[in-house]
Amino acid sequence: MPFLYAIVAGILPSLLWLAFFTHEDSAHKKHRAIIVGCFIGGTIAVILAIFAEKLIAESVIDPTTRYTLWAAVEEIIKFMVAAVIIFSSRANEDPVDAMIYCASVALGFAAIENTLFILGPLSNGSVAQALITTNMRFIGATLVHVVSSSFIGFMIGYVFYRGWFSKTLAVLLGLTGAIALHATFNLSIINASSIDTLKAFGWIWGAVVILIILFEEVKAVHPKPLA
Repeated sequence: MPFLYAIVAGILPSLLWLAFFTHEDSAHKKHRAIIVGCFIGGTIAVILAIFAEKLIAESVIDPTTRYTLWAAVEEIIKFMVAAVIIFSSRANEDPVDAMIYCASVALGFAAIENTLFILGPLSNGSVAQALITTNMRFIGATLVHVVSSSFIGFMIGYVFYRGWFSKTLAVLLGLTGAIALHATFNLSIINASSIDTLKAFGWIWGAVVILIILFEEVKAVHPKPLA
């Protein structure tokens, strides 16, 4: 039962957020298999991240550097999974597609990460702590993954009709922004008081509002008319 609860509580929030974000692009017929593939790819990416983060934990002593590197590893691995689809799939037909696919990978990643975090207290018999962890992951950490990865997708979508130089620059800027956002959240909740933690969650929800606006912005991206 604890294992089953951890799976349901870890995955269900990601599926709810996935339904919300894909609804943002309901005007286009997305290939559901591609979105499912992104989600599954995100779950597999967790395994790679765990090994990389373990190596970092063993070699980096400074907490600030360690948490920043962990954020970088997660964002880079998530993007690598999404990039396989974004830059090779025929389903990448519109500027908004990159945001949808990046968000799907992030939610798959968050689903397994949430499950592992919830399973910890449950395995020790702490049901109350597991419930608190579930709520905190739903309103905080899951959204950090989505917002960070979707920002990379936005940058790619914004230059959808431009050349490879612009797209390469967009990826670099997107990754930098995603890592900065993720690392800032990680560092803001380390040894933070309850009030400070709520403040961190508050600005993440503010970032979600901005993300929704970016969805609308990228939908408006069109090729420049020929002179």
